[in-house]
Amino acid sequence: MTTKMRKNITFDMLQAKAREIGFDVCGVARPEIDPRNQQRLDEFVAAGEYGSMAWMNDPERLPRRRDPEMLWPDVKSVIVLGSNYGPAENPMALLDHPDRAMISVYARNKDYHDLIKKRLKQLARWLVEQSGGTEQVKVFVDTAPVLEKPLGQSSGIGWQGKHTNLVSREFGSWLFLGEVFTTIEFAQAEPEIDHCGSCSKCLSACPTNAFPAPYKLDARKCISYLTIEHDGPIPGEFRTAMGNRIYGCDDCLAACPWNKFASRTEELAFIPRAELTAPRLADFLDLDDASFRAFFTGSPIKRIGRAKFLRNVLIAAGNSCSERLIPKITALLADESTLIRASAVWALSRLMSKAAFDALKAEHYDTEQSPIVRDEWDLVLVAA
Repeated sequence: MTTKMRKNITFDMLQAKAREIGFDVCGVARPEIDPRNQQRLDEFVAAGEYGSMAWMNDPERLPRRRDPEMLWPDVKSVIVLGSNYGPAENPMALLDHPDRAMISVYARNKDYHDLIKKRLKQLARWLVEQSGGTEQVKVFVDTAPVLEKPLGQSSGIGWQGKHTNLVSREFGSWLFLGEVFTTIEFAQAEPEIDHCGSCSKCLSACPTNAFPAPYKLDARKCISYLTIEHDGPIPGEFRTAMGNRIYGCDDCLAACPWNKFASRTEELAFIPRAELTAPRLADFLDLDDASFRAFFTGSPIKRIGRAKFLRNVLIAAGNSCSERLIPKITALLADESTLIRASAVWALSRLMSKAAFDALKAEHYDTEQSPIVRDEWDLVLVAA
């Protein structure tokens, strides 16, 4: 019988292995959240700024989010890994093409969670092997209540910017994050300092004013939240501001001056699919459930489902000034989804003449059973 030899794992060894596996940055943090970020979390939850994301205020999860040791009492170090997904071109360029759909940079190819988790597991297995099987590990990539951005700052790989996302001097705002919790006790890293200074470009770039103050986000106003997490109709006050953003929003990330040091990702899985770089709104309006699922197989977009996706597309269509979309939108007034029908009403109200819209209302209003859809027809009347 042979016994595996335990090796002393240095931070240099850890970094080298992380890069070999495919990560671009690697740091180590103590399993603790500093009081300032605990306070920010508490204020975010107390103000209800998480919207419908009720798990943020879950009485079991919240203490674990505030304290990694509550999540796993045996943890001694948190290894924070980052992968560059920097775009090759200006992600805001499509704002000048309202007939095209803007999809957040991170969602233009496969779901990053799958690749990151696979690589985290590779690193975790290596750690266990190097320790001779004496140490334990757990991996997380948006799969547990982990405040990864403060941990990222504590690990030295970047700092939490005023837009609440992690910023890197080398990769700007374009890093995917994942964590390995381990019982191995590494030397504490030097936390990265805040390099934002007096800059507030990310805050002023937000089209819906979702930042009540620097380092504070009201998710209820954030287009990423509204297009992905929010289940109902898009609130009226944000529809015009959405423009042609149909899944997520990169405005605050793209505005960061530190992006001038960023480089295009070399990871094939993060390079956008050609059909998602500048897709036509008209093509998305034709998607039924089967074609939606087939087109977005392996994509994070598939998670929100066809109804929410077409809701977003219809808001963008209403902002497009493209009357050519009217026939496709009109056909969706017969869709089985209440959410789609309601969003179609608003889009048509923006594209049709009053006379044409009133005629369409006379045709559909009395047979519409959903109060949500009828409210949309009535809201247009009030607005007029």
